Amino acid sequence: MLTNRQLFLRHVAQTNVAPLMLEIEKAEGVYLYDTNGKSYLDLIAGIAVSNVGHSHPKVVEAVKQQAEKYMHLMVYGEFVETPQVKYAERLCQFLPKALDNVYFTNSGAEATEGAMKLAKRATGRTKFVSFKQSYHGSTQGALSVMGNEYFKQQFRPLLPDTLQLRYNNMEDLAQISCRTAAVILEPVQAESGVTVPSVDFMHALRKQCDETGALLIVDEAQTGLGRTGKMFAFEHYGIEPDILLLAKAFGGGMPLGAFISSSDRMKLLTDNPVLGHITTFGGHPVCCAAGLAAFNVLTEENRIAEVERKGQLFEKLLVHPKINSVQRKGLMMALTFESFEMNKMIIDKCIEQGVLTDWFLFAPQCMRIAPPLIITEAQIETACAVIVKAINDL
Repeated sequence: MLTNRQLFLRHVAQTNVAPLMLEIEKAEGVYLYDTNGKSYLDLIAGIAVSNVGHSHPKVVEAVKQQAEKYMHLMVYGEFVETPQVKYAERLCQFLPKALDNVYFTNSGAEATEGAMKLAKRATGRTKFVSFKQSYHGSTQGALSVMGNEYFKQQFRPLLPDTLQLRYNNMEDLAQISCRTAAVILEPVQAESGVTVPSVDFMHALRKQCDETGALLIVDEAQTGLGRTGKMFAFEHYGIEPDILLLAKAFGGGMPLGAFISSSDRMKLLTDNPVLGHITTFGGHPVCCAAGLAAFNVLTEENRIAEVERKGQLFEKLLVHPKINSVQRKGLMMALTFESFEMNKMIIDKCIEQGVLTDWFLFAPQCMRIAPPLIITEAQIETACAVIVKAINDL
């Protein structure tokens, strides 16, 4: 009889030639537990998904209660489903007044796709500007605005009329023109190794969009819901997006994304053609119930107020001659080593010692640290001691 690991490799589509192959049986709080009972302190939170930790009791209870009432009823947008309504209303209380209408999707990539369609419809333009080393999803529209050619070249032709500028470069902003439908960017670039733009750059970008009539799409799939120390990372810069994208932590561990804009702009998707954007499972009631429960944990337990202090503790403890640099915004952190090979050896040693971390898509020489926001100071100290020991053991 084949083992689960063998069946996994045979029947589950693979994304790389060397998956981690951890067989997790249970996850709770900041820990994962494998089938042998070994625990792993989770420093990546499912790639910025489990902000309130794994299997939070309030999230689990919300899932149970909603599943007992109803699950899928009808394609998105036809029935009044209470979990969607409650989550949208609650979310909009924390957003600028112009962002008052939520379109729920299944994922961040779908949110990107919907936002791009909305920008075309609202402006009558077709050109999209994004930034080098940006990540907005892997579907074909999202891939078209990705800023890394290695991941795009085997899937061309992609969407025409796209342009990638240098991130945090003032001079390049002049290329945003009256032909531009929208500019899409991450307020902190994640997969490039946590690249933080200047306030001046973000202000200049907002100004250039205003002057040319281009919409500004801010992709907060990884940065949203407290990861950077504010509910939304755009708040650090004193700007407001025209369209906001959310995913990952937005679902509280369930698959959920959204693109959010003004009611007037969103109405453009309802006519000419009708059903201008449609999804079967987007905004699934169980996912919305889980997302709302997690959102309420963040706000009611004031978890976001702790983020910067915890991030500073990581930075204080992770000092070593072999760490070339540290990039950080809140609890979103990258440690740079001299090579991917060195980084991978350290990651593997950490996993052996029960601390789970990873690398970045466009910066494989950087170690990813983005734990659940509920991580305690004692757990941070434990994790950092393991990382430092792994570096020393090279």
